[in-house]
Amino acid sequence: MESNYIKVYSGNALIGKRIALELQELGIAPIIKDEGESARLAGFASSMLGNVELHVNQDEKEKALGVVARITTKE
Repeated sequence: MESNYIKVYSGNALIGKRIALELQELGIAPIIKDEGESARLAGFASSMLGNVELHVNQDEKEKALGVVARITTKE
């Protein structure tokens, strides 16, 4: 099954949430994939705590990557 979404960020959850907020302000609806939180909610342990992935529609890739670059180079 082919997805129309592409990963634009993988890393620290706090930075990821900041990126997601700025993307939303631009009208881009990111999908936040948090394996650690999903495992915790299911009652399992995870080595991925504190890490997230952000995915956006491929049509919004360039704009999203600009936001990611701007935020991650400041940190």
